[in-house]
Formats: sequence, C-alpha cells, structure tokens
Amino acid sequence: MPAGDCYPLEFPVVALVASAGGLEALTAVLAPLPADLAAAVLVAQHVSPDHPSRLAAILDQRTALPVREARNNDLLVPGTVLIAPPARHLLVTSQARLGLIESGTLPPARPSVDLLLATLAVTCGPRALAVVLTGKGTDGQAGIRAIAHCGGTVYAQDVTTSAHYGMPGAAVDTTLVEQVLTLPDIPPAILAHIDNAPR
Repeated sequence: MPAGDCYPLEFPVVALVASAGGLEALTAVLAPLPADLAAAVLVAQHVSPDHPSRLAAILDQRTALPVREARNNDLLVPGTVLIAPPARHLLVTSQARLGLIESGTLPPARPSVDLLLATLAVTCGPRALAVVLTGKGTDGQAGIRAIAHCGGTVYAQDVTTSAHYGMPGAAVDTTLVEQVLTLPDIPPAILAHIDNAPR
C-alpha cells in the first residue's frame, strides 16, 4: 500500500453504473475484458424492485469474467463481476466486503448509484474507477463527487453512443469526469486505468 494510503482495498475496483439501455452498454463493456482482469467489477443498473432480474445470468454468458448477483458480506475479488440485486442498494464496507440494504418503496433510484459510489470512494480511494453508462435521470452525481474527493477516477459514455444521455450528461455536468468516451473506447480505457492504478 502506498505511503499515506489508508484505504482498505489494495486492488482496483471498477463500478459500472447504468439505467435505461444498460444491458447493451454493459455487454459492450464487459465482453472484451479478460478473465484474468486485475480488478473487481461492481455493477449497479436501475431495475424494478418488484421482479427478479436476469441481468447477471445474461451478462455471464457474454463475458469471460464470472458474473453473479452480489450477496451480503461478499468479499471483493479481482476478476469477478458482482451485480446489485433488485430491491437492494449495494454498499462497499470498510472491511472490503459488500453490504446489501433494502431499498424500500421510495426514491432514490434503485439500486442507488450514489450510495455505491460514495462507499466505494471511501474504501478504495485512488484505486476506484466509476464508469457512467447510458441512463435516464441524474443518479450518480453525489457519488462522482465522492469518488473525485477520495482521489478516484470517473469516465462517462458519450452522447452519440448513449441510448439515454441523462446519467452520463449529469456526470459530465459535475466537471469531474476525466474522460468522455464512445462505448467501444471504454474497455481499453478501463484496462489502461487498471494497469496504471496504484497498488
């Protein structure tokens, strides 16, 4: 761990966040990533809290990385993709594990991108990468500010390749996005970030 770095996670963590149009975007990002990826991947896509989600099963068939829904107290492991389940907010805890809390019946968006990114920021610091993909609304702005405050990095999908530019546009509006990328350019940018992340 670098001198002065007090963050408990000692390897990179990539958070892919999305809403409307997210399945296609997540597929495009995850499909090129190698099975030996030297980072853990967390996914939060807005889904109905009232129905089971097949997102993990679908993505598991589209990438070399193992993909499954996150469980409470899961340990973050490089080369694994964990997805926020319906009706649960996904948190990263100070023990570098995951926590799930009931999302309840009222907003914020479910699962909350802000909650995921804020907790990732304070546990991963400069090894955190948030990638804001297509989606409606503005969920993620507060979490992006937390990521930047703790030394992490934020990328956003560009307007031309986003099915809905609400979330990426809101991310860009924070002025804290390091790169605005077309969808095909996001996987190589993720790999470059992982290669250069502090260990």
